[in-house]
Amino acid sequence: MDALDVARWQFGVTTVYHFLFVPLTIGLSILVAILQTLWHRTGNDRYLKLTKFYGKLFLINFAMGVVTGIVQEFQFGMNWSDYSRFVGDIFGAPLAIEALVAFFLESTFLGLWIFGWDRLPKRLHLAAIWAAAIGSNLSAYFILAANSWMQNPVGYRINPDTGRAELTDFLAVLTNKVALITFPHTIAGAFLVAGSLVVTVALWHLYRHRTDDTDTYRFAAKFGAIVTLIATTGVLITGDIQGKIMTEVQPMKMAAAEGLYTTESPAAFSVLTIGSLDGSREVYALKIPYLLSFLGTGDADGTVAGINDLQAQYATQYGPGNYAPIIPVTYWSFRFMIGLGLAAAAIALWVLWAGRKGRTPTNRWLLRAGLILPLLPLAANSFGWIFTEMGRQPWIVFGEMLTRDGVSRTVSLTEVLTSFTAFTLIYATLAVIEVRLLIRYAKAGLPDTTPTDHNTDTDADDRPLAFAY
Repeated sequence: MDALDVARWQFGVTTVYHFLFVPLTIGLSILVAILQTLWHRTGNDRYLKLTKFYGKLFLINFAMGVVTGIVQEFQFGMNWSDYSRFVGDIFGAPLAIEALVAFFLESTFLGLWIFGWDRLPKRLHLAAIWAAAIGSNLSAYFILAANSWMQNPVGYRINPDTGRAELTDFLAVLTNKVALITFPHTIAGAFLVAGSLVVTVALWHLYRHRTDDTDTYRFAAKFGAIVTLIATTGVLITGDIQGKIMTEVQPMKMAAAEGLYTTESPAAFSVLTIGSLDGSREVYALKIPYLLSFLGTGDADGTVAGINDLQAQYATQYGPGNYAPIIPVTYWSFRFMIGLGLAAAAIALWVLWAGRKGRTPTNRWLLRAGLILPLLPLAANSFGWIFTEMGRQPWIVFGEMLTRDGVSRTVSLTEVLTSFTAFTLIYATLAVIEVRLLIRYAKAGLPDTTPTDHNTDTDADDRPLAFAY
């Protein structure tokens, strides 16, 4: 073990942990805005209750996401200074816009939304949550544009004197074909997580309590299930397009995702592949004929390059070395991503069936399935990013910089190990706090929506601000 290995583990752990909060924040911001819009248009009190209820869960998650996201940027300079020096000119623009425009748009209007209940005009208050939601999604786009440059570098040149990548076309970076499809795919995955959480909380209250709010929870369960199914459709459509682009710009990643060792035309989709211990050949495979060719090229008879042929090509192009990622990681993370997402959709379909014709879905087996429902797309999102980043290896910037060349040269194993241990312990503590807060406020149920009278003699400083809707 050396500093490179620990630095990679640290970045991987902190990134996956941070992304546990990101999809829920992105998805819930839009869903809360939709619920408030329904209340604004209809005046129905149940939409107001759901807005404040799920809005509170959204705020808890948003706060935790901000805290964990800050750590990511520090690692660029601390553990990956050579990488930062190489890509700084490229990453500077989208990340600066993300921070100065998208994040400030999100945080400023979110503050107005939190403290503007019964203070701002209804339309202005509704506009605040929509502005915050748009800011959240814009933030995602600029970050994904930076990441997509690592997958498919465009709009740059390498300065021969400094050895750095320099930006030549910012529009090309923003319109990178990988970014244009990764963004809707990520947003669809975010809605999948958010819709699942809405379903789970509603199901729990329907099963545990029969109150005057039963109709409201029934609507929430149906609303969340519909969102989950629509999001699943979006994930499948964008994922199909993404697979074709991936085959074009990162053929090794597609080959690794399928455990395809030799070039095939037509290529079959691997349901299960067992490779040799050295990862150089296939021992056993259960396949669906023609499917991989269609997924990768759009043609059932299309050619999909294999790992061994690509390895030989890259060794000739880039020099000696192993250019294949860790095959079991890419192979299984790809399948867990798909399988867990489809499992979430199946449970959402079950919820709609159980609640058909005005029925209340209170089946205990459905509740048990519903309790794990948000964890399925959350894990699917994480496995998707593990596949995306691990499938690019050994490149940190595909075709331009190897991961081993991006680590800080002056950071010792002890220093990285110390920060890794500290961050892991802190994040574990934050995880416990996050889960306990979410469970506590989810169990509390729908809030009282009686308007607050701000024209009293009560000192404004004595009124609580936290969750003071």
